[in-house]
Amino acid sequence: QVQLVESGGGLVQAGGSLRLTCAASGRTFGSKAMGWFRQAPGKEREFVAAISWSGGATWYADSVKGRFTISRDNAKNTVYLQMNGVKPEDTAVYYCAAARASYYIQTPSGENEYEYWGQGTQATVSS
Repeated sequence: QVQLVESGGGLVQAGGSLRLTCAASGRTFGSKAMGWFRQAPGKEREFVAAISWSGGATWYADSVKGRFTISRDNAKNTVYLQMNGVKPEDTAVYYCAAARASYYIQTPSGENEYEYWGQGTQATVSS
C-alpha cells in the first residue's frame, strides 16, 4: 500500500515556476515508477511525466517537454515536478501516482499503469 500527498500548487504568472512535491508513505515506494498527471476544467486527466524506480529513466508529454522536470529522492520517499516557463494552459489539478511496475520500455502514459493516486494539488497560471 502506498499513500500519496501532493503539495506546492498555487497561483503563478505565465513564464514563472512552480515546484510540486509528492510525499509517499509505504515500504514499496522505492520499487515503483512514479508519475504526474493533470486535469484541467472540463477536460480528461492527462499524462504529464513519469520516472523509473531509480530515477534513471524519465518520460514526458510533448506539451511539457523542455519545461518540466520530474525527479525523485527515494531516501525521502518524495517525487518532484519542477515546472518552469509555465503557460495558462498548464492550469490544472496535478495528481501524483504510483505505478504498478518499477520500469517501463515505453512511456507509461496510461492511467491503468498506475495503482495509487494522490488527492491532487491545484496549479493556476495567470496570463
